[in-house]
Amino acid sequence: MSTPLNPEQFDALRRLDVCAAANAIEMFRVRLRNEGFADARVHCQFPRLGTMLGYAATVRVRTSSPPIEGREAYLDRHDWWEHVLRLPAPRVVVAQDIGSRPALGACWGEVHANILKALNCVGIVTSGAVRDLPAVEALGFHLFSASVAVSHAYAHIVDFGGPVEIAGLKIEPGDLLMGDAHGILSVPLDIAGTIPCVAELILEKERKLIALCQSREFSLEKLRPILREVVDLKQCGWPPQR
Repeated sequence: MSTPLNPEQFDALRRLDVCAAANAIEMFRVRLRNEGFADARVHCQFPRLGTMLGYAATVRVRTSSPPIEGREAYLDRHDWWEHVLRLPAPRVVVAQDIGSRPALGACWGEVHANILKALNCVGIVTSGAVRDLPAVEALGFHLFSASVAVSHAYAHIVDFGGPVEIAGLKIEPGDLLMGDAHGILSVPLDIAGTIPCVAELILEKERKLIALCQSREFSLEKLRPILREVVDLKQCGWPPQR
């Protein structure tokens, strides 16, 4: 597990939206552009809550059938809570539903949101379902899920602390995750501290372009050089090639 960000770096990254962070990550060329984010199978339930940022606490669950061992669902899994507390904070619970009918029931609702918030978690990302949306949103707790369900069905924890996959995104414990209305992004920790300054360089160029488009002075002749600045910056990579 890589070293977590210091508080100043963390706050600077959290002030970005996910699209700005994704644009900046592309400049580092540390992964392919079609990797590092969850696809459209997972949805942000509370866009008004803004940006979520935290370190992944991974767990696999099942809701479509009873637990094999016959133990009570997941309210008695103190080993799971203790595992969460061993990870860097703030934390994001990442839950893969591995049942034969994923998202049949909701593992996560008002009760678990309150427990997890007390454990310094800021949100949940799941390939399964969630519920109790008004109460959880009022708590200021982020939910990203494949769907919403009325019942928890046979919700139970299968195991935790290993790799999971959510909507095409592979996630390990301790991975830094960022989410907002646009979706979920995995942020490489080795470049995370530099992302805000690189994002600001891109945003500065984009603001200049947008200002021209919204002004009475707009013309294609004036647009071309500004657009070229944006394209050149994004293509040069980071650090800039000499």
